[in-house]
Formats: sequence, structure tokens, C-alpha cells
Amino acid sequence: MRFPSQPARFQPLVKAAGSGAWALRCGLALLLVGIAFAAWAEEPPEAPVPGMVTVASFGARNCVPCRMMVPIREELQRDYEGRAAIVFIDLHRHFELIDHYAIQVIPTLIFYDQDGNEAKRHIGFMDKKSIEAEMAKLGVE
Repeated sequence: MRFPSQPARFQPLVKAAGSGAWALRCGLALLLVGIAFAAWAEEPPEAPVPGMVTVASFGARNCVPCRMMVPIREELQRDYEGRAAIVFIDLHRHFELIDHYAIQVIPTLIFYDQDGNEAKRHIGFMDKKSIEAEMAKLGVE
């Protein structure tokens, strides 16, 4: 394929129709799209967890206060394993849950009692001691 209005050095390089490079590029692109879609389509964690005191943390992975809470949340998950559920829901991935949980600002922490009733809602960063104090009020030792 040649375009007569352009000099030869600007002419596109055309491969033969049976070139495997084009098929390889398309195959890789489809693979990457499939992997991204599979990661994006994952189910959000259940909140509240039935029969357990639950702390549901709503935020996003690129939110600065939400990222500051990651080590706190991970430590609480280890400390309270089997006694309470600590879950994180990324609202950038699961934006359909914003209305369901009536989230207005991130991060938002919702504390649920064992029966699944909302006991407290906190907006913004919350330190570990404050979270543990709220969990103690709900009966978690």
C-alpha cells in the first residue's frame, strides 16, 4: 500500500496478510483484557458477615486516608481472626454498592453487631485504638 502524496520514507510498512505478528498482538491484547476484566469482576466481600461482629471499611486503593488504614486493617484482621470480621470494600471497583450502603465520603467504617444491625458509622480515618474501643462496645474481647 502506497500513498503517492508522501515521500517513500513515510510510507507505512505493510506485512503480508498471513503474518503471525498481527495475530500474536491481537491474542495478547485479548488475554490482557480478559485478565483485567476477571480481576475487575470479582465479587465484593459480604458485609455484614452473618453471626459475627463486622467492621466494614469502605474506600479505594488510591485514596490516601484509605491507604493509611491498610496496615491497621491487616493487623486487626490478624488479631481478631475468628472473633470478628474486618472487611474492605473498594468502591472504585464496586461503585454499585455506594447507594446500597449510603456511602457519602471515603473512608467510611461501618460497625455491625452480631445480628447484622448497624451500630456505628465513622467517616474518615480512624486509628486502631478507636476501632478496638468500638469493637469492645459490641462485645468483642
